[in-house]
Amino acid sequence: MEIKSTKLLYTIAMLVLGLFMILPFLWMISTSFKTPNEVFQYPIQWIPQKVTFEHHLKVWTGKESFLIYYMNSLKIALICMVGATFLSSLAAYGFSRIEFKGRNLLFMFYLSMMMVPPQVLFVPKFILFDKIGIYNTHWALILPGLFTIFGVFLMRQFFMSIPQEITESAFVDGAGHFRIFFQLMLPLAKPALATLAIIDFSWHWNDYENALVFLLDRDLYTVPLGMQNFILEFNIDYNGMMAATSAGIVPMLLVFLIGQKYIIQGITGSAVKG
Repeated sequence: MEIKSTKLLYTIAMLVLGLFMILPFLWMISTSFKTPNEVFQYPIQWIPQKVTFEHHLKVWTGKESFLIYYMNSLKIALICMVGATFLSSLAAYGFSRIEFKGRNLLFMFYLSMMMVPPQVLFVPKFILFDKIGIYNTHWALILPGLFTIFGVFLMRQFFMSIPQEITESAFVDGAGHFRIFFQLMLPLAKPALATLAIIDFSWHWNDYENALVFLLDRDLYTVPLGMQNFILEFNIDYNGMMAATSAGIVPMLLVFLIGQKYIIQGITGSAVKG
């Protein structure tokens, strides 16, 4: 009885914390349907007195439609997500299943690169991209985005949890590394792949600094840069910004909803193994 009461208290506490976490999102959605005069009203009116769709329409049909920004962000985020997930898995397989001299030392050196602040690389990357002719193009965001140290670490840890006997049996049956990787390891790694895909997509969808540094033409702007359209000379269009932000979280929600099944399978599967 005492255990059940403790679980009930934990559940209630998590519910309260969850409600506090979603309050900013509820305010964002509510504000996107308000008039400008209602934005900073106190006490906060969660349900607008007069619901208006003007700001949502302006996002898509205004003078500078957000459609091109959304398409640019989708293009960059999807290519980076697919490429980074595949390349990270391939590198992780090598670090976890292929024996070679200095493997662990090389992996530790690779992980140490995570301690380098990304801002330090802006100038070298700017010079490099300018030299090879990809500055002010989407390739300046896509090519570096195909490689992620965190992704290699995540996938390697998952591959290390798969029993060695499985791959050894495949070797005995005559399978090579590529066949084992594509037909054996990747199907088993669906939970980790889904987790990495969601994290990587969210990172590139919300990436502001790289887009700000390496993109100049407005036609190449991504959603975070497009938000600057609502920062006017003398004021800020909060309603329009909240409407654009509300629409901006939809792709991330869709990616999560598509991949959550595999994440739950990974959590439950690891719990059973444990």
